[in-house]
Amino acid sequence: MEKIPMTRAGAAALDEELKKLKSVERPAIIKAIAEAREHGDLSENAEYHSAREKQSFIEGRIKELEGTLSRADVIDTSKLSGPIKFGATVTIVDEDTDAEKTYQIVGEPEADLERGLLNIKSPIARALIGKEEGDSVEVRTPGGDKSYEILTIKYI
Repeated sequence: MEKIPMTRAGAAALDEELKKLKSVERPAIIKAIAEAREHGDLSENAEYHSAREKQSFIEGRIKELEGTLSRADVIDTSKLSGPIKFGATVTIVDEDTDAEKTYQIVGEPEADLERGLLNIKSPIARALIGKEEGDSVEVRTPGGDKSYEILTIKYI
């Protein structure tokens, strides 16, 4: 089985979601199914079918989270330094538009571009790996080639 690189914060967030699903969501849906059963004929009971569907989703998500966490390779990014690697928080500037962006390079399960968490397998992250402050990188994106300059590298 392939290990999944993950930051400490990412692993903690997934673990918190797993605990909530097991201790809050799962018992609530079991109760909802029991209540829906009491309404009689299950073949035409929309509440029952909806609750069973939600239960299926919750159980699937629990299995997915357990699998991901069991393969997690949690990396303490605060002990890292040097050129860009997994866990680095990088500020870059688009050389065409002068727009600055800050990303942290993280594992696939915790990636969320809107929150600045960049998947290590993304084209931008792959282009940044191994580079240092002041370097320029060319990134081939679906929208065309982009040039970025690396302003800062931090490990938090």
